[in-house]
Amino acid sequence: MNEAEIRQAIFDILRGIAPEADAESVRPDENLREALDIDSFDFLNLLIGLHKRLGVDIPEADYGRLGTLSSLVKYLASRLPG
Repeated sequence: MNEAEIRQAIFDILRGIAPEADAESVRPDENLREALDIDSFDFLNLLIGLHKRLGVDIPEADYGRLGTLSSLVKYLASRLPG
């Protein structure tokens, strides 16, 4: 899975969590929660959704460094098989 496919998975899950938000307009270095006006519970649901869809374990200790689209994509890409 390439980075574009990972981004698309993130956007798909975000549409289910915050359908009114324009996730695709978020800059790579912008804070996701602030840009999309989602709370910590919604962000947790995003991470859970990514775990279910991609099969990537995301330990709670890593949550703090996954605040931007860029950091989230890189994190997931580094943990996906193959």
